Amino acid sequence: QVELVESGGGSEQAGGSLRLSCAASGYSYSRTSVAWFRLAPGKEREGVAAICTTSGITYYADSVKGRFTISQDIRSNIEATLYLDMNALKPEDAALYYCAAAFVCVDNGNWPDPRQWNYWGQGTQVFVSP
Repeated sequence: QVELVESGGGSEQAGGSLRLSCAASGYSYSRTSVAWFRLAPGKEREGVAAICTTSGITYYADSVKGRFTISQDIRSNIEATLYLDMNALKPEDAALYYCAAAFVCVDNGNWPDPRQWNYWGQGTQVFVSP
């Protein structure tokens, strides 16, 4: 059974940092892609960052480039943790952050499309005060 469980959300002031974690289990992690999306009130779900676990290539939304870093800790073929290090936070970064997994290696053209992703976590909330 595929499980994606996010943690690490919370409140931070603008300019601060947070680290989000996503515990992934129950599927062949090494042949997939994983990503972070976010959903803010009144906005569409937005791809934040993604990584193809096969190639190690990472992708970022323009709005977070240079501030956010996606990384992974692979402990076995079916157990890993995905991270999102968020620095220089802005109030517009406040959202519900989701971890997602896809059974393909995504590319620069398709990774931001939520329809490419097969599984989703429940999300972790991030608040950023001015």
